[in-house]
Amino acid sequence: MSCSEDLTLLLSNSTDAANYICNKFTDSNYAINNTYLLFSAYLVFIMQCGFAMLCAGAVRKKNAVNIMLTNVMDAAAGAISYYLFGFAFAFGQPSNGYIGKHFFALKDIPSASANFDYSNFLYQWAFAIAAAGITSGSIAERTRFTAYLIYSFFLTGFVYPVLSHWYWSPNGWANPARGPGDALLFDSGVIDFAGSGVVHMVGGIAGFWGAFIEGPRIGRFGPNTEKPRGHNTALLVLGTFVLWFGWYGFNPGSFLIINKTYGASGSFYGQWSAIGRTAVTTTLAGSAAGLTTLVAKKYLTSTWGLADVCNGVLGGFAAITGGCSVVEPWAAIICGVISAFVLIGLNMLSEKFEFDDPLEAAQLHGGCGAWGMLFTSLFAKKQFVNEVFGERPGSRPHGLFMGGGGKLFGAHIVAILVNIGWVTITMAPLFLVLQYFDLLRVPANHEIDGMDATHHDGPAYHEGIEVRPSGRYVGSAVVPQP
Repeated sequence: MSCSEDLTLLLSNSTDAANYICNKFTDSNYAINNTYLLFSAYLVFIMQCGFAMLCAGAVRKKNAVNIMLTNVMDAAAGAISYYLFGFAFAFGQPSNGYIGKHFFALKDIPSASANFDYSNFLYQWAFAIAAAGITSGSIAERTRFTAYLIYSFFLTGFVYPVLSHWYWSPNGWANPARGPGDALLFDSGVIDFAGSGVVHMVGGIAGFWGAFIEGPRIGRFGPNTEKPRGHNTALLVLGTFVLWFGWYGFNPGSFLIINKTYGASGSFYGQWSAIGRTAVTTTLAGSAAGLTTLVAKKYLTSTWGLADVCNGVLGGFAAITGGCSVVEPWAAIICGVISAFVLIGLNMLSEKFEFDDPLEAAQLHGGCGAWGMLFTSLFAKKQFVNEVFGERPGSRPHGLFMGGGGKLFGAHIVAILVNIGWVTITMAPLFLVLQYFDLLRVPANHEIDGMDATHHDGPAYHEGIEVRPSGRYVGSAVVPQP
């Protein structure tokens, strides 16, 4: 029977007709929101391609296969660990404020009580593997592949999910959507909308400990040495733009639903407007950071640095991710400008202390992510906070510079310290154990010859022969040593 025929029969009974129409609207609402979330998940997953291309372009040619394979395995290993454990630890309900306890291996999903469907798992998995991808860049060009698999499984299955539970689960101790007297952190909670702290700080801090414990690449520091240059600037730029594109799923997609009005039914203004604003703030922050980096590096080095600008853009995105939904576009520009100086300053410190991160991932994601959390606590606008997280009796804490008092600022300072502490006590011991059992760093001769020749099935490019410092020949032809 058609819809019109159904309505003809039902209209004689106004109650049945009303229920029928409302159910149809409910069904459509679920379909619209789940389609939006799935589309956003696909965009976030595309970021894995961006990470792979960015990493491949930023490392030397002899390690291109290795770094791209790690990005593939971040997704594959992360899918299994997040399916078995991660989603449950992050969002399993009911739970306490610290760790989830249900939905292991997606048991009882879809869940009407938690309002979770398969689309929620897919979206959150794409976030989890992004954190693992960040870490792989920090320890590139000298790490055993076994170590990648171990840390990736652990990071996406436990470390990241537990921390994300604190901020994003309805039960989390720092979730800003909890009611007055219920939010355990300064009656405020932490506004980390899309993960400046949850994703970028986690990946960056984990990468810091991995790179610190391993030590710098051979020949990275010392007299008459230069910083190794990435072998393919085209891949670097391609990766940057793919990540930029994916960020429109990362930040706006974090609303999870789109079909929600902020006023009376039929209002022109609703969640779709906030989603558009979030895309704008994301764009402006990254653009401002890129321009600032370009000018600053020109002043410092007298050159127009392409790689620096690409990293500057990504640093701006990492910073705005936490507050993208609750700040004005003009504030996003401030966020981007300062993030550029944060990244430049941290890179200077890394040179001074001989800390070697081939992708600048610890500085970019860890440092700019921390700045993003601080920025949100200063510039979050009351109207936007109420729209995104819901109004509640009394004044909801918002940005310090926006008249919101110091509660949100204090909560974010605590959150930054907690994030650093949690990742440190979980990931640093793991890297130390891997190092103790000689599972972390490759032998020196393997590092010199390149990971592709010594650990994989050959080089990424087969255009000819290359002579490595060890005297080995690597290429499409086999030539005996002289």
